[in-house]
Amino acid sequence: MADDTKPLSDEEREELEALRREKAQREEASRAAQERAELERLKRERERAQRDAEEDRRIREVRERNAKIMEPDDDLKMPLGQKIVLVGIIVVAVAIILVMNLGR
Repeated sequence: MADDTKPLSDEEREELEALRREKAQREEASRAAQERAELERLKRERERAQRDAEEDRRIREVRERNAKIMEPDDDLKMPLGQKIVLVGIIVVAVAIILVMNLGR
């Protein structure tokens, strides 16, 4: 314990300074790694937010387009979607009739 009270020798002081520098370098490397990890995390969050916003915009456009298709227009006072369904049913019915008559 008597050694604890006397001042450090030049060698001990150099060793202490070297250890302090090593510790500071390790802490700086650790801090840099944490900052890099945070940067990557923030980039991923931003990209995910952009993808979500793009997906929301696309969904909104599809909904608006579908709503517009189902709105009645001035031609037959029937929504376009309904016209498409009716034409499809007629085509299927004609195909069935042709198959039944030609299949005999």
